[in-house]
Amino acid sequence: MGITARGIGLLVAAVLLLGAGFRFAYPELLLLGAAAGAAVVIAVVIAAQRPRLVVRRQADPDRVARGEPATMTLTVRNAGRLRAASLLATDRCGDRVVPVPVLRLRPGADTTVSYDVPTSRRGVVPVGPLRVTRRDPLGLVVLARSYGDSVPVWVHPRIHPLSAVPTGAGRSLDGRIDAVPHGSITFDSLREYVVGDELRRVHWRTSARVGELMVRENVDTSLPRIVVLLDNRAVAHPDRVDGVAESFESACEAAASVLTAAFREDLPVVLLFVAAQGASGVPGESPGQGESAESAGGVDSGGPLDRLAAVSLTGAGTLASAVARLRRDRLGDTLVVLTGPGGREDLGHVGALGGAYRSVVVGVFGAVEPTPPGAAGLVVVDSADGAAFAAEWDGVRRW
Repeated sequence: MGITARGIGLLVAAVLLLGAGFRFAYPELLLLGAAAGAAVVIAVVIAAQRPRLVVRRQADPDRVARGEPATMTLTVRNAGRLRAASLLATDRCGDRVVPVPVLRLRPGADTTVSYDVPTSRRGVVPVGPLRVTRRDPLGLVVLARSYGDSVPVWVHPRIHPLSAVPTGAGRSLDGRIDAVPHGSITFDSLREYVVGDELRRVHWRTSARVGELMVRENVDTSLPRIVVLLDNRAVAHPDRVDGVAESFESACEAAASVLTAAFREDLPVVLLFVAAQGASGVPGESPGQGESAESAGGVDSGGPLDRLAAVSLTGAGTLASAVARLRRDRLGDTLVVLTGPGGREDLGHVGALGGAYRSVVVGVFGAVEPTPPGAAGLVVVDSADGAAFAAEWDGVRRW
């Protein structure tokens, strides 16, 4: 609640009039001071009355690619029973303020407002909450309250079709590509027995020691697996226009394109960030080691594409620490590293992964000069943007 300049002036006048009236025994001044003070009190009471509003909002759709249309539909219902509501309301949509007319809204009635959500930039656009402002008739007091929750609209990077998809260094034994990570070749771990498991997989020695049946869990190590490492360090993308690093936006588009192509071919794929993200919609981080999320169930089911929408540049993290984790864990057999012009100096760290990953491809975006051929013994794709990367990607032969 805030008192306007008019209200402050009237309140000061009330104090002065009451003081002068008592000091000099002028009943007229006392009457004027009491009236001014009563006006401020009544204004506070009127502004403090909380209207009963029910706010519902729906985004159509709530996940779009950059540049595609998205509409937010806002419904405001007067849940009060006695009086109509005439309010000043605004809705927050990213950095914009959208006026919402709430005029003479009768009890039980509702009003609906639709407006476009800006999708010209990749990111998570928070929409809401509705902010309702109440004023008294004299404009002495103003009070603002929030109604409803904030709903995010996920603006994904553009996806460019890729014809070629890495199939890894090995194939499954029957000659086809299989996305199921579990098989019957290499021992991986032990787990509790569940109904339907084959008894020949029971590990009797461990079962006798722990007192319950334990079975062997095997994996098929010949299955291909793609690892996408996105360099989200600020030093890797130094060039910015209006605060936006176009090289990083292009790298996000390339990552989304590779993820989508891998999912289309039913290939396991892992998305990693060089620098861990904070609590900005990107789940599960470990500082200095990046993050990972496998595209199980599709890239559009609140997974990697949402993380690409929420990822931002940060000053933390080093490429050396991310490479150390990749070398230690050996998360796949095909590694795709996407960086900017500032990351070319660190390609030597990536080149050291040649023994752990049979195929290593580096995409460099926004560089003024092309990367020297065979830098660090890698396949380097220099691209101006995501569309150029897709065209160059289909020409890569070293998988």
